[in-house]
Amino acid sequence: MAGGMNKRGGIPLGERRRAGAPAPAAAPPFDACPVRHCWVADAADRRGTKRPGLLVEWRRAPAGGWQGRVVYAAALRPGEWALVEEWLPADVLAPR
Repeated sequence: MAGGMNKRGGIPLGERRRAGAPAPAAAPPFDACPVRHCWVADAADRRGTKRPGLLVEWRRAPAGGWQGRVVYAAALRPGEWALVEEWLPADVLAPR
């Protein structure tokens, strides 16, 4: 019975909480995923081709600037592709 047995304008059961209790934390929205698509200009296979990748996180580089942790596919052996995960400088990553 949604809202209780009578309709007198009370607080619905699902919204009630004890006096002084903190409000429940709101769940992050589904779209709040931090992973973004990017293009990797300097892939590990050194073929000079931009590779599509997933940017997982950012960090400050020890020498200044930013680095992105990226996962992408690269042809490391002839005819064989492998997933590569590495920290790359921001200047070799592009959103398009």
